[in-house]
Amino acid sequence: MLEQKIIDFLKEHTEKPYLESELMSALSIDPIDRSNFIATLESLAEEGKLIRTKKGKHALPEFFNMCAGRIQITTRGFGFVTVDGTDGTEDVFVPAVATKGAFSGDRVLIKCLPSKGGGQKKEGEVVSIIERAFSKIVGTYEENKGFGFVVPDDKKVRSDFFVSKNDTLGAKQGDKVVLEVTKWAEGRRNPEGKIIEVLGSFGEPGVDILSVMRQFDLSDDFPGKVMKQAEKISTEVEADELQRREDFRNYTVITIDGKDAKDLDDAIHVISLENGHYELGVHIADVTHYVKEGSALDKEALKRGTSVYLLNRVIPMLPKRLSNGICSLNPAIDRLTLSCIMEIDETGTVCAHRIVESVIKTVERMNYDDVSDILEDTADEALKNRYAHLIEPIKEMRKLAAILEAKREQRGAIDFDFAETKIELDGDGKPIWIGKADRRVAHRLIESFMLAANETVAEHVFWMELPFVYRVHEDPSPEKIETLNKFLYHFGYKVHTGGESFHPTEIQKLLESVEGKKEEHVISKMALRSLKQARYAADNVGHFGLAAKYYCHFTSPIRRYPDLQIHRILREIINGSMSAERIAHYRSIVGEVSEQSSERERNAELAEREVDDMKMAEYMVQFVGDTFKGVISSVTSFGMFIELDNTVEGLVRLEDMDDDYYIFDESRLQLVGERLKKTYSLGDEVEIRVTRADPKLRQIDFELA
Repeated sequence: MLEQKIIDFLKEHTEKPYLESELMSALSIDPIDRSNFIATLESLAEEGKLIRTKKGKHALPEFFNMCAGRIQITTRGFGFVTVDGTDGTEDVFVPAVATKGAFSGDRVLIKCLPSKGGGQKKEGEVVSIIERAFSKIVGTYEENKGFGFVVPDDKKVRSDFFVSKNDTLGAKQGDKVVLEVTKWAEGRRNPEGKIIEVLGSFGEPGVDILSVMRQFDLSDDFPGKVMKQAEKISTEVEADELQRREDFRNYTVITIDGKDAKDLDDAIHVISLENGHYELGVHIADVTHYVKEGSALDKEALKRGTSVYLLNRVIPMLPKRLSNGICSLNPAIDRLTLSCIMEIDETGTVCAHRIVESVIKTVERMNYDDVSDILEDTADEALKNRYAHLIEPIKEMRKLAAILEAKREQRGAIDFDFAETKIELDGDGKPIWIGKADRRVAHRLIESFMLAANETVAEHVFWMELPFVYRVHEDPSPEKIETLNKFLYHFGYKVHTGGESFHPTEIQKLLESVEGKKEEHVISKMALRSLKQARYAADNVGHFGLAAKYYCHFTSPIRRYPDLQIHRILREIINGSMSAERIAHYRSIVGEVSEQSSERERNAELAEREVDDMKMAEYMVQFVGDTFKGVISSVTSFGMFIELDNTVEGLVRLEDMDDDYYIFDESRLQLVGERLKKTYSLGDEVEIRVTRADPKLRQIDFELA
């Protein structure tokens, strides 16, 4: 490939920048191909992969002390650039005055500035914007006499967008709108745009979540071509397909999910074997039987990457005809599956396994609460009678799950047992209750079985040396662990490093040592922040958090594209059609699939968090003026965040702490009063008063009571 040849040459010859003619000569480019060669150079320059000087010379960005990457702008105006090809652990800091009009997510070319030493973060300035992260924004329309403005919902977009009167689409003051950017900012001029959709007034039911969907490019409508393809898929399993698959319809196979779940990906069976071992069958919906590679359904699924759950609204990866219908493992009907059947000994070791195309018919569709009630012996007689035929199999499942959990704990897997937030809405989408979501025994049981299947499948394919999509979690950087230890020092704790290596048991031991103590929540959060973010990758580097050498996502193909891709590879292995040509094909796409899936996963998480923050603020409006007890969950240079018992977080601003002048001690993460020496530290319990809750801004403000 010509692009790669040019880059490889410039990597090997770093002594000077090269003229176009010198590059053509060095690479033996035929003069007939000159126009194609020039176009390639221009393309590389546009992408920031090489720099072209005013004198027409070319070199890689590093020759000029430059690099390209994605910039994330904070709400305070400064930014951090994750340089291309790095994992983000050494981002480059960009001061607010040096962002050159870049917005969060833009791909930029930056020049690195001389280091100030003292272990400070690298610093740079934006030279040019290579690619804009968005062409549309969601915001609130503000009317003026002869024109209007759209104020972006995303506070990291620190500029209003000018709209002429002819481009308002009839929007009224305060309406939520979608704006298409027509002109980017130049100098002191605001960026400009035209309104292409009016979502409605912010107070109208559903408009708030709809605005988040538009902000994060989420749509529950599928293109016509995709829907037509979905409509052609039969709602019944074909008889001839049943004949060729391994049949588990006479097994006691059940699903255990949330009460409201409609896209049932996974089912399980457990059998006690005569040799004292267990047989665990994890049966996963065979989505690839219906979603063919390269089809409109497949392309749309890859584009979406994941289903997104916005409280009472699901944005599915696949049309509901598939996700809630023929692919969902609904009770007492034939369903096609891909099954991982494992023989597990008394130590939790998988001593034999097979992966097969299968057919199941679940005997029950159970939910987490009912199964937990049975296992925790809190079930009423009606529930016991209803599931009398399943009580013994479920108890066997619990025994196996406990063995698997002990095995993971023994090898050092980290269990951050944070209470997740649960938000209940009424029929109009108004929050009526917020609190901690239960993580009960049934949740842990299913988690153990899915982890076992995911590890088994990943190891199975790894040793076949075939292209694959792994779920990876790299070891934390030494710098992050050093920062964590500096923080832990003030609490009397430490995690030990063995030179360059760092084992997850150190985090595990730390979490055990703080369990039940005042500082448990805070230290757990700081430990989590010291770890890298899990992602999808074509190369297996293991999973630090799970202390697993091999890991993937195999168990949710209805709602995650990586699982769908993995199923496709597995089916070709099972059917003996993994030819050299197919291996080359998969090798060429798994990297792109991994990157796209990771990106869409992060986008979904941000959207879900945005909705949660908005609904929390809306819920707390009724409590303005009321006092609550909470725990200091974060301390910053501008104030401290307080987390209430119901998981809601609000900010006590430094400017509102007027009983003293407080100084931010970054090393201890404390606020210390200069005169009275009063100290506020992470984990301290304080009493606060709610002063403001703004759903539009997704902000809650507290003051110390």
